[in-house]
Amino acid sequence: MNKRIQILSLLFLGISQFAFSQIKEEKLVLDRKREPEVKKIEKKKTSVEAEKNYPPEAKSANPPTYNITDVPASSDFKTSIIQGEDISPKFDAEYQNNYFQLGMGNYGKILADGTIATKLENGMEVGGDVHFLSTNGLKKVYDWDSSQSTANVGLFLNSYGEKGKFSVNADYGLNDYNYYGIYAFTPSSTNLDLQQKTNRIKVNGYYDFYSNDILNDVRMKSSFLSDHFGAKENQAALLLNLSKHGVALPKMDEVTFNADLGLNLETVKTDFDLLDKNSSQFLNATLAPKMTFFKGNSYLMIGSDFSFLNAKNSNLILAEQIKNNKTYWFPKAELQFAAADEFKFYAGIDGGLKLNSYADLLEQNPYLVSDQELRATETKYKFYFGLRGDIDQNIKYDFNAGFGKMNDILFFKANDLFNNDVDYNRPAYDFANTFSSVYDNGTVSEAKASVQYFPLANLALDAELNFAKYNLDNNKDIYNKPLVKASLGGKYSMLDKKLNLGAKMIFGSDMTTNSFETNNSGINPNIFVSTENTNDKVGGFADLNLSAEYKVHKNFTIFALGNNLLNTQYQTYKGYKVLGAQILGGVKISF
Repeated sequence: MNKRIQILSLLFLGISQFAFSQIKEEKLVLDRKREPEVKKIEKKKTSVEAEKNYPPEAKSANPPTYNITDVPASSDFKTSIIQGEDISPKFDAEYQNNYFQLGMGNYGKILADGTIATKLENGMEVGGDVHFLSTNGLKKVYDWDSSQSTANVGLFLNSYGEKGKFSVNADYGLNDYNYYGIYAFTPSSTNLDLQQKTNRIKVNGYYDFYSNDILNDVRMKSSFLSDHFGAKENQAALLLNLSKHGVALPKMDEVTFNADLGLNLETVKTDFDLLDKNSSQFLNATLAPKMTFFKGNSYLMIGSDFSFLNAKNSNLILAEQIKNNKTYWFPKAELQFAAADEFKFYAGIDGGLKLNSYADLLEQNPYLVSDQELRATETKYKFYFGLRGDIDQNIKYDFNAGFGKMNDILFFKANDLFNNDVDYNRPAYDFANTFSSVYDNGTVSEAKASVQYFPLANLALDAELNFAKYNLDNNKDIYNKPLVKASLGGKYSMLDKKLNLGAKMIFGSDMTTNSFETNNSGINPNIFVSTENTNDKVGGFADLNLSAEYKVHKNFTIFALGNNLLNTQYQTYKGYKVLGAQILGGVKISF
């Protein structure tokens, strides 16, 4: 029976290679990833129950893990908005703390990546990591520079005390790329300066108590970002979670009670030095109490978010600075009825406030002009319901749907030329090749499905489907957001885990966008005249990634990564085509 399942699983992985195509290289996903980035601060405004399974003795015997929030296995690969990326799937092979890997491939791609950690006599763990990736871009597609390089350097320290774990880390990230997506007209010269460059420094620290007896955890996050055009942004957040878990209720058999209180203070200050020179400053304070009643695997959670937002916005167009002080209340509740481990029905309501920073926006779309209007997105409420379960520890699934009301929904709109003169030494962002943030109120209908299947001890399969339909108050369509995104993946280990194979297929539906066509054939040939298309389309995609690594020796591994193997050069945003089929090979030394 196992042989039959193994053969069918291999056939599934083989056939799937011809069904999808990878849009481009995937950003390296490392086990060494540490604290979540500042943009995810809002995701833990309220204290959540955490599994306290790391006493000092047991924890010191394991390799360091720097994730604070759980990431589902199906998210190891995901589409990314940067042009040059790479794949490093997570396999359950024997873990070694220290390694360095080096690879090269077509499109002039160079990958260098490594991490080193050591344990000190006092039980502390210190280490560092480095990551570099570069590509020459699409020289045969664009007459101008489309190259890109990214680099990250990080340091971390972990300490396991008697009552909790302390961790601090610092990271520097550089992204050097070009606004190469010129489509509205053909420049008279190919020697164009299209460079954009961002630098970001992050320092994060936290203390997590082993028990949830009043003190749960304390977190501090900070970052500083600058770009090639003089933009500057500072972010900081302080989060405190207070908890009292596992309280027995004497008059209710088998019912326990958890009490949580989350305190969150975050601030973002952004100043741009181009065009309208937008400037914004946010200070958000959130108080998030909640109560949870458990009986077996069933529970009822009731809570709220109380937020106070102080916002200031200004630019060269506004006569005076706009100030806004507002208090928000958001409902939070969830009910789960566990008929069995295989079938858990749940439903709830949620809401919250998200501060949109320049750093957040760049991670979604790096081709933004360095002058953005920033607002906070308010989810007034979101109703949801679903079914999840674990069938014989072989199949894990989660199906859910929801409907929400939101204010200031963020999306991106293509920019026209900022200067219409034909004979003009244009800066990098003035070729109708950038985007700006747009906000609108409306509703969103969502449906999500995720399944993980483990037919064999050395085989894992996963699938995800996401549907999101927006109805906006002032816009017919939401720009640059696909209606449907989906993925299929698999990991297979053989030869006593010496050979590891991975596959991931990702696809998305068409996106509506605006675009521009310019010409100077009118009355005045020295002036460009632009025509806007408000219902243009960016075609959907289907992509395939494959990976393989073979452990030649316990300290030496060879690997190969394949991206966009069906060689489909479609676009992530209007004008921005992705790399074609890519093959990268290299070696990895572990110690």
